Amino acid sequence: MIKKLSLWSALSVTAFSGWAQDSSPDTLVVTANRFQQPVNTVLAPTDVVTREQIDKWQAKTVLDVMRRLPGVDVAQSGGMGQLASVFVRGTESRHVLVLVDGVPVARPGISNDSDLYQIPVSLVQRVEYIRGPRSAVYGSGAIGGVVNIITQSDEDRSQVGAGVGSKGYQEYNGTLRQRFGDTIVTAAGAYQTTNGFNVQPDSTYAGDRDRDGYRSKLFWGGVEHTFNDNFNGFFRGYGYKNNADYDQGGWGYDGGGDENQHYSQSWDTGLRFHSGLYSSQLLASYQRIKDYNYSSYVGRYNTGTTLDDMEQRYIQWGNNVVIGQGSVSAGADWKQERLTSYGADFTGAPAKDSYKRDNTGLYLTGQQQIDRVTLEASGREDHDDEFGWHGTWQTAAGWEFVDDYRVTLSYGTGFVAPSLGQQYGAERFGIAANPDLQPEESKQWEAGIEGLTGPLDWRLSAYRYKIQNLISYDNDAYYNVKSATIKGLEWTGNISTGPVAHSLTLQYIDPRDDETDQVLNRRAKHQVKYNLSGNVYDLGWDVTYQYIGKRYDVDTTASPYRTVEMGGVSLWDLAVSYPVTSALTVRGKIANLFDKEYETVYGYATAGREYTLSGSYTF
Repeated sequence: MIKKLSLWSALSVTAFSGWAQDSSPDTLVVTANRFQQPVNTVLAPTDVVTREQIDKWQAKTVLDVMRRLPGVDVAQSGGMGQLASVFVRGTESRHVLVLVDGVPVARPGISNDSDLYQIPVSLVQRVEYIRGPRSAVYGSGAIGGVVNIITQSDEDRSQVGAGVGSKGYQEYNGTLRQRFGDTIVTAAGAYQTTNGFNVQPDSTYAGDRDRDGYRSKLFWGGVEHTFNDNFNGFFRGYGYKNNADYDQGGWGYDGGGDENQHYSQSWDTGLRFHSGLYSSQLLASYQRIKDYNYSSYVGRYNTGTTLDDMEQRYIQWGNNVVIGQGSVSAGADWKQERLTSYGADFTGAPAKDSYKRDNTGLYLTGQQQIDRVTLEASGREDHDDEFGWHGTWQTAAGWEFVDDYRVTLSYGTGFVAPSLGQQYGAERFGIAANPDLQPEESKQWEAGIEGLTGPLDWRLSAYRYKIQNLISYDNDAYYNVKSATIKGLEWTGNISTGPVAHSLTLQYIDPRDDETDQVLNRRAKHQVKYNLSGNVYDLGWDVTYQYIGKRYDVDTTASPYRTVEMGGVSLWDLAVSYPVTSALTVRGKIANLFDKEYETVYGYATAGREYTLSGSYTF
């Protein structure tokens, strides 16, 4: 199981995740250290989800994919398209760095979340998921882990698909991929819609008694060209528009916000050079996100509408050299964020906030094997316009003490820069700027042991996070006022028993506020995730079980607010697929098989039992 790092000299090493691809059994990943390496040489816990797995699971959203992964807890205010938080190992949602093809996703909101729930699942060809701090590699945001969504595919095929389901669900998608000599052109599009359901059935506001639906449109296009054996490049662009209805709650009123429109567009280009032991890549990216909230009664262009208009420019230059039984990578990246927010102040008068912030990062990372010991280290310095230089580092060691058994030990630091609204204030909400606001900081250690015991591939990890300078809102500004400690245990295992494959995750976390010793809200202390799949002749089947333990939340309808406990729940999903021909496959799924009623955010219902029937044709 533990692969020798002598494989390095045979790899085409790169600093950008757009070229990551599967090479079973030695799947290659680049997210962990910004250079390409077999996944089994990565010392941090790493999971890779392929498009084939997403289709097998019949996931309708990116959150459906994330829920299955170790260390992940999802809290969502209703169904598809509704506000959601993704907690990795008990850290806050803003502590997870989300990349698309290696580029950080812009964060337009004051909450500083990456809005992972807004990304259409049709965009996803592959997910690389790293648990643990990665600020020493990527900078701000990577305290709990990194989720890298890769949109490119190396498969020379075209495909169309369609699906229908309960609650008025419909989906249509297609991909056309054509090779012209050394040039590959790809175009893809998708449409997804659902009537939804009433996400706040207990709301006392009459306007909340409707269904809260969701609609999404996506387009992706790209060109890849190989100039010679050492030099290639690409250009791609994608955009999506999401529209989600939501409820206001008991304080709602006619003309209040109940509609969200989210527009996102990205344009990326890059060049890669590889010769012998040296690789280099230059990447440039432009993102723009426009996020509207308004009343469906009066429309988007009337009083009461708010808009966050974010532009992000990003340049990355990475270099890698294979040295001995390992590799060293170094580079620089630059990111500029421009945010303009529109709305109204507390008097109803129009208000506008404009911010700009630049960040430059320099990083150095490497890995080396010495006999049975693997050593890894990373360091990074970030310079922000407001808070100056900020350094992070991490180191890890792995020892294969006997064949196929390895122990690992790691320590790392991380940080999350404040959002532009937190740092510079927001006139439309009466929020003042705080020039003394500092980044949130973390210190984390982890010990693990992994092995291959007969047919069982397993890993046990114990970790502890100490997060300081947590940002909270107080009176009329954001301040660094809190700290938290998170302790956890995580066991993952995979085994095949004849024609059936099993995957099991057992996880325990204890996330607490250091000041009050209270468990942090919306995280389940205990979770069990079990998946088994196989084939009966040509019929493929997949069964998923998930136990989500009790968690705590705040009832904001009470005066004063009160803490509430939400009980645990066991959920089952069943999915089947059948290849009618070599090109045509039909699929069916029942989610929440036993129609359990539960909440992950207090006061917000979940979907209940849902049915989906879909098919795809490949040519």
